[in-house]
Amino acid sequence: MIDELDTTSVRGSLVIRLRDVVQHRWPAEVQAIGVRGSIAHGDDADSSDVNMVVVTYRPKTGPKPTLRKVDGVPVSLSVVTAEEGLGQARVLTPRWPLVADGFLTTLPLYDPHDWFTDQREAHLTLLSEARPVEFTRLARHDWALASSAHARAVRLTQWYDTDAALVLMAEARVHAALVAGLLTRTYFRNEADAVKRTGVAMADMQELDAILKYQAEELAARGRPVDGTLGELFD
Repeated sequence: MIDELDTTSVRGSLVIRLRDVVQHRWPAEVQAIGVRGSIAHGDDADSSDVNMVVVTYRPKTGPKPTLRKVDGVPVSLSVVTAEEGLGQARVLTPRWPLVADGFLTTLPLYDPHDWFTDQREAHLTLLSEARPVEFTRLARHDWALASSAHARAVRLTQWYDTDAALVLMAEARVHAALVAGLLTRTYFRNEADAVKRTGVAMADMQELDAILKYQAEELAARGRPVDGTLGELFD
């Protein structure tokens, strides 16, 4: 709860100020306010961003979503209705390894009706009911993105466009990490955490190619081969 927040730190103080402004300007529209990311995990540092989520009763009310610096601190403000937020927690997507942490770990700043608890329970129920094939299907989607980015990076390197190749390699590493997260039901705090914990952060083109081939074999073994016939494209 709010007692866990270090209000003496720069970011802790900023979080409280942000909460107070939102409550003052939209007292009748806001149902809950919370913070996610490093601060929610209790490891606030000088390099931490402030990731605040505002839950409203109705669409298009309350503050507008924004991303900017406040007093030198990067602030991400997301806004969602209570219904939308619960709906998001009940759906699996290819980005599940990157969004699950937000559903499961939130530090409430204002939540009189325990909405964040409801969202967490909704997501835990989804995970308990989800079948392995659902995660495998999503993993194949991320694998296709990783493989495509890797192939384009190889071609660009052959054309001596190394700057663009580096960008695509970073994209390929992230999606390869998402594949690993989906296959093992592991979620991460962010993209940097994902590539680090899955061991692909420093993978070069050959190493990443080997990782993608291993993942393709694993997907095929689970009934979701990465290559198939034209008819299978629409199954």
